[in-house]
Amino acid sequence: MKLNHINLTVTDVRAASDFLVKYFGMRDMGGNQGMGFLTDEQDGWGFVLTLMKATEAIQGKYPGTFHIGFFIETAEKVDEVNRRLKEDGFNVPAPEHTGHSYGFYVTAPGGFSVEVGA
Repeated sequence: MKLNHINLTVTDVRAASDFLVKYFGMRDMGGNQGMGFLTDEQDGWGFVLTLMKATEAIQGKYPGTFHIGFFIETAEKVDEVNRRLKEDGFNVPAPEHTGHSYGFYVTAPGGFSVEVGA
């Protein structure tokens, strides 16, 4: 058995998709305003992250600890992603050592949290 996909509800499918493609190298596999499909595979489908449109009333029901995580090779690359996000106007804290990683969290367009770590 293989994990095929995870679905996130987001308030803006296109903005959430663009964010994940730009900062985390996800590959956009298509969709529409109501649903989008992303993968971290360069060819084929592999693991798929689906983004499904939700209303503002439904979104925000994620538990406080809910997030998706991207772990990258080095602390320097974490700093680079952090810098790019700040330059583009995202409110991100400075990366810090957490005991299990070096990283930070950011709220993505669409209303979900992303952990970036090394």
